[in-house]
Amino acid sequence: MKNVNATAQTEKWSTRGGLTREDSDDELGYEDHPWHWIYAEEGSESNATASAPTKKRKASVIQTRKIVGARMGAFTIRVGDAVLLKSPEQGKDWVGLVCAFSDTDDDGEEEMCAHIQWFCAPEELLAGPSLKSKSIPESLPNETYITADFNMNPLTAINGKAIVLSKDQFFQAYPSGEAAKSKSGAIKFAKTIMCRRAVKQRNMIFSGEFNWVEKCTGAHSLLDLLEWIEEQTKSKSRAKPEDQAYQQNKGLEEELMPITPKKRKKTTSALSTPKSTAKTTNFITPTNKRIMIRKPLEITPLGTRVLSPSQLISTPYAHARTILHVSAVPTSLPCRTVEFDTVYSHLHSAITDGSGTCIYISGTPGTGKTATVREVVASLHQAVLQDELDGFNFVEINGMKVTDPHQSYAILWEALKGDRLSPTHALSLLEHEFSHPNPRRIPCVVLMDELDQLVTRNQGVMYNFFNWPALRHSRLIVLAVANTMDLPERTLSNKINSRLGLTRITFPGYTHTQLMEIISSRLQGVPGNIVDPDAVQFASRKVAAVSGDARRALDICRRAVEIAEKQAEGQQVAGNAGQEDAGFDVSTPSRTGRKRQKPESAVEHASSVKPLARVTIATIKAAINESTSSPVAQYLRALPLTGKLFLAALLARSRRTGIAEATVGEVFTESKRIADVADNTAVQDFLIVDQKAPRLLTMGAVAMDLVDAGLVLMDVKSRGERAGKVRLKIAEDEVRSALMNDIEVKGMGLEA
Repeated sequence: MKNVNATAQTEKWSTRGGLTREDSDDELGYEDHPWHWIYAEEGSESNATASAPTKKRKASVIQTRKIVGARMGAFTIRVGDAVLLKSPEQGKDWVGLVCAFSDTDDDGEEEMCAHIQWFCAPEELLAGPSLKSKSIPESLPNETYITADFNMNPLTAINGKAIVLSKDQFFQAYPSGEAAKSKSGAIKFAKTIMCRRAVKQRNMIFSGEFNWVEKCTGAHSLLDLLEWIEEQTKSKSRAKPEDQAYQQNKGLEEELMPITPKKRKKTTSALSTPKSTAKTTNFITPTNKRIMIRKPLEITPLGTRVLSPSQLISTPYAHARTILHVSAVPTSLPCRTVEFDTVYSHLHSAITDGSGTCIYISGTPGTGKTATVREVVASLHQAVLQDELDGFNFVEINGMKVTDPHQSYAILWEALKGDRLSPTHALSLLEHEFSHPNPRRIPCVVLMDELDQLVTRNQGVMYNFFNWPALRHSRLIVLAVANTMDLPERTLSNKINSRLGLTRITFPGYTHTQLMEIISSRLQGVPGNIVDPDAVQFASRKVAAVSGDARRALDICRRAVEIAEKQAEGQQVAGNAGQEDAGFDVSTPSRTGRKRQKPESAVEHASSVKPLARVTIATIKAAINESTSSPVAQYLRALPLTGKLFLAALLARSRRTGIAEATVGEVFTESKRIADVADNTAVQDFLIVDQKAPRLLTMGAVAMDLVDAGLVLMDVKSRGERAGKVRLKIAEDEVRSALMNDIEVKGMGLEA
């Protein structure tokens, strides 16, 4: 039963928007004849056929002749004809206008193709999750909308001719809106569509009604039709200045027009009665929506105002702590202009060309990889709103947020279609979706963050996500983000590595000048100038010398602000004590307290008020010492030698394979290798002995101690201890910073 439901849902999605026909080959026949070009000069036909696309053209004269049509047997099409094109399912056809012919496809390979301008069915407009909340005008039988979307299709996809009528012509031919009872009449009705509106499918912007016969009069009118569609479906943000001024004046006139209170009461009472509304109004309620008519509240709206964060935060310290937090979104992204332009150009060209591609982005943690990609996507969305770029879908898949890498299939399908399915069912639908051409498919940008967490044993998830963009009509763009440059070479197989492509962008670690610019740009709006520039420079140099991690620099500065805030609170307490000694009633601000105040004491108190505590180099040093002296760091330094060796082996194994997870046996083997080359002689004396069992038992006990301390996650399976999975629960940098200066672990690989 489950397979039947999956098959039915697959057919539903693949045939959405298609034109149902009983006999799809009635015009072309059942024999596959070769296609021939029809030229404008003599009406002659070329010898190039669809069955032999690799045949060379005989003369250069043929290349200069204009192609005006194509013929297959007795079937002929020309520029300006409405044609039917095959959909993935039998019995379903799409409708489009032939705008031009070409003897090469999008990739430049020799193939007989046609440029198609597409019609769009009403049910197809509500296919995406972002469009389900929008409403469409009332549709009539067999109505479709003309769009400004184009696509190159081979002539072998053409399945016949369509009949496009205006509204008056359609109801004159079919007064009831239904097909005739005869078989020939039903076949002709299945090919007939009515067009009276244009639509911009990405933003759901409709034009007014028009007469199709007057707008489309032949091949010479196609360019004017396209310009008219683009003009009528412009968004409000791209309207002309005079149009905007007209709309503003019109709105102002409507506001100044007098309104009769009685009419308003009648309208309100009528809308509050559902029965009378259903009889007198012509609301069209979609099946997936419900119109709720309620009586509006009769209140006086208050004026609203926008407050800046500085007005909502009480102290400069609180303001600085808020904007220095790593989760705070800055107004701009400094020091990543080159990387931003590179990612933007690749994404923009892929979306414009309608092609799929893979981009591998690597860099150490905290170098702005994910933030840059999100900023690029936000800029592209802004270009879409301004009608400078076609629309696209965006979905982010974070390997740290999914419990199973196979859930990526369900996340991607929900972003494309809005349906939540199981990973297995979503995988089958995605395979069918990307393997079949769909001219109306919207480009989709997938950000796969924390790529190393999505690697499985058979690497099936990586293979599918890197293979789908290589399909011809997928329009899938994958941005793979990882922390290591050589993850594909070390972890992924050759067949997956080859599908990843050659587009790789590396984000280097921030320099101290870049870190200073990042921190200073965030502190510009903080009043009081509570952070010294020297303190910012000191923190930037310390972090840049180790990792160049911007998040660590922000954390250090944020902790330094907290330390300065505590110092300021201590000064305030001391000041309150001084006020009590000077005659101020601090606890109860009454008139009696002010009367007891002496003028001399007030002057002395005003002169003794100290300025705000500032963040200096000493404050930054204190914050750095706290970060390296955390309870976790103290516990790591107090570990026995075997525990430090276990952590060093786990980090070395993760660095070598690129996978954070390893088996207990692999960690034990790695610890033996490290012990063989360790500089500390105590490691060799303690671990490299003839009795292997005590060594293994000691390592296992230390591993369980690390699990109990919350530093390591371990999943011991029933088939044996060595087959259990183990991974680090804390950050690798935290382990390295705590043990990098430890003499006992010298030569174990924790210094780098």
